[in-house]
Amino acid sequence: MKAIVYDGIQKVECRNVADPGIEKEDDVVVKVTSTAICGSDLHLVHGLVKGMYDGYILGHETMGIVEEAGKGVKNLKKGDRVVIPFPVACGHCEFCSRGEYSQCDNSNDYGEAGGLLGYSKYHGNYAGGQAEYIRVPYANVGPKKVPEGLTDEQVLFVTDVLPTSYWGTEIANVKAGDTVVVLGCGPIGLMTIKWCILKGAGRIIAVDHVNYRLEHARGYGVETLNFEDYEQVGAYIKEITHGGAHSVIDCVGLDGKTSVVEKIETALKLQGGSKSAIETASQCVRKAGTVALVGVYGDKYNNFPLGNFFSKNISLKMGQCPATRYVDLMLEKIQKGEIDATDIITHRLSLEEGKHAYSIFDKREDHCIKVILKA
Repeated sequence: MKAIVYDGIQKVECRNVADPGIEKEDDVVVKVTSTAICGSDLHLVHGLVKGMYDGYILGHETMGIVEEAGKGVKNLKKGDRVVIPFPVACGHCEFCSRGEYSQCDNSNDYGEAGGLLGYSKYHGNYAGGQAEYIRVPYANVGPKKVPEGLTDEQVLFVTDVLPTSYWGTEIANVKAGDTVVVLGCGPIGLMTIKWCILKGAGRIIAVDHVNYRLEHARGYGVETLNFEDYEQVGAYIKEITHGGAHSVIDCVGLDGKTSVVEKIETALKLQGGSKSAIETASQCVRKAGTVALVGVYGDKYNNFPLGNFFSKNISLKMGQCPATRYVDLMLEKIQKGEIDATDIITHRLSLEEGKHAYSIFDKREDHCIKVILKA
């Protein structure tokens, strides 16, 4: 089959690789119909996530049609059309039983957290879905049938973008009338803005430095700020909000604007990437407010602004979204017309064009926000 694989730092290729097969009784093999490139895929390609190796199949936002089901699979059969949330979860361990699917105790033999599809050996060593076929473990827990009448583009983002952004507003304690700052206007940030609007936030301020993404956010009717226009955008937000935002949601993660020192420290593995968004959050959150980190971060962070959070009684929440918990809810909201993520799709390309797709997404060329790949 064809698949997009990691070929070394800053390199991806579409190659012919071995087809996946059933390895355990509760596996399914899915023929991929649509997949997408995520900002966190760039972290892998940039060498910021450990456990990568040449030939590793990328991708964790995937859907398709069941090609083969193991004899232990109860709810799916050949021909079923499914979306596949990105966590790999057993469904019965302590954490899965609490709905914390991204922290499954049984899906990752290589790292501390639960397994993730297409996200390095460290996150379970599961081949990703930017391919013609994908093996999905624990198929009684993860993949969900797509309701009749919904297109791939309507439901593909149930795999990650929609649940992650929704969860971000939940853990950030966004309430009606609140002032909310959303850091980053990529796909997650843009959908976070939509959820904040639906939750009735009184004032929403979106921050980025890519003008076309800020323009897209303005189309939702929210305020926008280009952080490069300010010496300290966090201090400016605190001023214009008369004390700061009730909630700050960091949708940026480790690939934010990086200082020279951070670049050197990151290269030496002394730093897990940029912490500029965290620093902005520490400046612009209101006393007794909440900061949620849903952008992916690395291992170590020097000069973390812990004192700023501590002194203001800030609730700091973070992590990988337990996306499996929200699949049914997201599908329901899509069916009812309450949420539509298709406006963030800017490019539709073939799997064979994966190298080009990664390039324009990474370099932010041609006003690229989200790329859909058709297998």
